[in-house]
Amino acid sequence: MEPKPLVSQIVHSDGRVELGDVTSVEGSRFFNPELAPVPVGKRTWSTYNYFALWMGMAHNIPSYALAASLIALGMNWVQALITITIGNIVVLAPMLANSHAGTKYGIPFPVFARAFYGVRGANFAALLRAFIACGWFGIQTWVGGEAVYIIVGRLTGSGWRDAAVIGGQHWTLWLSFGLFWLLQMLIIWRGMDAIRRFENWTAPLVSVGFLIMLAYVLIKAGGFGPILAEPGKLGWGPSFWKVFAPSLMAMIAFWSTLSLNMPDFTRFGGSQRKQVRGQILGLPTTMTFIAIVAILTTSGGHVLYGQDIWDPAQLADKFSSPAVVVVALIALVLATISANLAANVVSPSYDFSNAFPKKITFAVGGLITGVIGVLIQPWRLYSDPSIYIFSWLGFYGGILGAVAGVLVAGYWVIRRTKLDLQGLYTEGGTYWFKAGWNWRAVAATLIGAVLAVGGAYGGPFPAGGLIGFLKPLYDYNWVVGLVGAFVAYLALTALAPERGVSAIKEEPSERRGTSRTDPAAVDG
Repeated sequence: MEPKPLVSQIVHSDGRVELGDVTSVEGSRFFNPELAPVPVGKRTWSTYNYFALWMGMAHNIPSYALAASLIALGMNWVQALITITIGNIVVLAPMLANSHAGTKYGIPFPVFARAFYGVRGANFAALLRAFIACGWFGIQTWVGGEAVYIIVGRLTGSGWRDAAVIGGQHWTLWLSFGLFWLLQMLIIWRGMDAIRRFENWTAPLVSVGFLIMLAYVLIKAGGFGPILAEPGKLGWGPSFWKVFAPSLMAMIAFWSTLSLNMPDFTRFGGSQRKQVRGQILGLPTTMTFIAIVAILTTSGGHVLYGQDIWDPAQLADKFSSPAVVVVALIALVLATISANLAANVVSPSYDFSNAFPKKITFAVGGLITGVIGVLIQPWRLYSDPSIYIFSWLGFYGGILGAVAGVLVAGYWVIRRTKLDLQGLYTEGGTYWFKAGWNWRAVAATLIGAVLAVGGAYGGPFPAGGLIGFLKPLYDYNWVVGLVGAFVAYLALTALAPERGVSAIKEEPSERRGTSRTDPAAVDG
């Protein structure tokens, strides 16, 4: 089928692009208001908005547990900090690469994916990301509910803490989990603006709980000396390097989800410079801060209690001061809501909406996320640091690395950052490929994913790996997935070239600082 004629799109002087006539796609079954390109006039997020976003997303209990789990696995504080810092720097590269399209075209991740997977095929990539986000939503909701359970228990006494056990947990813990889930659903139902406002006012507060915990541990342990003197169990020999590679991949995998769907946020960016600067200031600094706090607090907990308690809620529960426990955990609950809404609800809400644009709104997509997040049984995923790092983070990191490889190769190498906005919403348009699917992108993703996680071992996987000869690659899962899919997509596209972007009408623009032009001529 030949591409349909394209309408002009407006290119602003700063490189941002918008449709000249949005009504040209409003009737498409692949369009709804939440998926529509954001008009340039409404792209107003500043550097602070992105910095606050990252502060809200990074300062949460699972981020703390991620760093603390490295101590629990036997690393000392230096080894843990090096591992986390390298991981954050590495994952920032594909994150910024994919963020560019959101700011330039005002489109969310699932619409961006249509340019490479096809208008229908994008659901393949989007739903992969969505189901993983559902798992994370469940984990964050579980740990938030656990914090609520501890807070109420400290205020009300043993009757709450020692309630009857149902399904392996006290019924009061299930109640706390349910109430925490409901509170988040109410915020989601208010839409994206409510989430942004919540992020802005909680961002400066989310560090409070962690700093209170650290201060308490430092005072009780006698300062930094005893904490920093903790030697770790691995040393710098083979034992450390055996753990280092999969741990580094887990650090990268932790934010590999956002490396795909940052366009969901950067589509509101006031400029490329603002979103890039906000993210560079936000991700490495906030994650390094929370890593240092987690490492020192967990090491201090070992000095005080003789064990590595990687869950901050469980560690706080051991503190003798009820006031410290309550204040710290209230701050951590706010932090967890902030992170969960931004990191684990926005993306799947758009992704589910992309699958059925005329039936699923952003709010309904968020509700679906919440339900699936419970069905995944997050209390099992979060039960052990080895499962948390090597099975959960490692496995999905390899799969999402493959999706990232396709997006980076397609946008930066093949399309050279030039997209046709109308074609992203149009049946039979530029990105329709074969019945709405681009087999090259799907095949490349599968190739990258199999190379990355085909050798999965440990936890629920066989000791010899799912596919024995691929086992050595599993320790490098995210990198293998990204590079494998990147190379495969370029090779398949070279062997069977994709249809190019067709020309559109050029019309004079009456808008100051803009021009109407062929998207094939648009430079990023």
